[in-house]
Amino acid sequence: MSDIIVAYSEYLLRLLVSVICGFAIGFERKNRNKEAGIRTHVIVALASCLMMIVSKYGFFDLMEAGDARFDGSRIASQIVSGIGFLGAGMIFVHKNSIKGLTTAAGIWATSGIGMAIGAGLYVIGIITTLLIVFLQVFLHIEFKALKHGTTSEYVIHLKNTGRGIDIVQNIIAESKLNCDIISVSKKDDGVRIVVEITYTDNDMLYKFIKNAVSTDDVLEVYSE
Repeated sequence: MSDIIVAYSEYLLRLLVSVICGFAIGFERKNRNKEAGIRTHVIVALASCLMMIVSKYGFFDLMEAGDARFDGSRIASQIVSGIGFLGAGMIFVHKNSIKGLTTAAGIWATSGIGMAIGAGLYVIGIITTLLIVFLQVFLHIEFKALKHGTTSEYVIHLKNTGRGIDIVQNIIAESKLNCDIISVSKKDDGVRIVVEITYTDNDMLYKFIKNAVSTDDVLEVYSE
């Protein structure tokens, strides 16, 4: 009986560690407003850990019965391919650019961390978690520096004339900024368009705001 308690305590410890690792990665993604946040990464890590435990220890009764016509490692291999479908749903194309690749890769890596911890490789799983969080933060900073600019989101509230997107595109062209339309939604008194702009100095930002507020159909402009 004591052996069973010890074994199940070990399994629960692995599940707990996988949750902590998934939380660490998901917390960094959530802070950057990515598609997959804390809950997604925690669930992926926890589920992968659980399936790895089942893969390793769920067939002891068959082994004791002398039935060796099974391969528990197949469960682990199916985790990798199954996570691929989840990651694919996070990748989308916007303005001829692909978004969500890093988040999808993070989900895939998180499943690997869960599998490692489920297999009892605590050190490998924890070190990989720390490396992923470090790389996500460090490389994000580096990429921002390479762009030599600041990225911000602004909301442009326009009258509902049916030409909202065209008007915003004209404002962007006049301001000569690197700018993308993020979302378009209707409001009771008009249209709400969210744009992401990248600028190297405040003068460029002021020019964008000035062009926007001087447009007749624009009701207000504010940062998100």
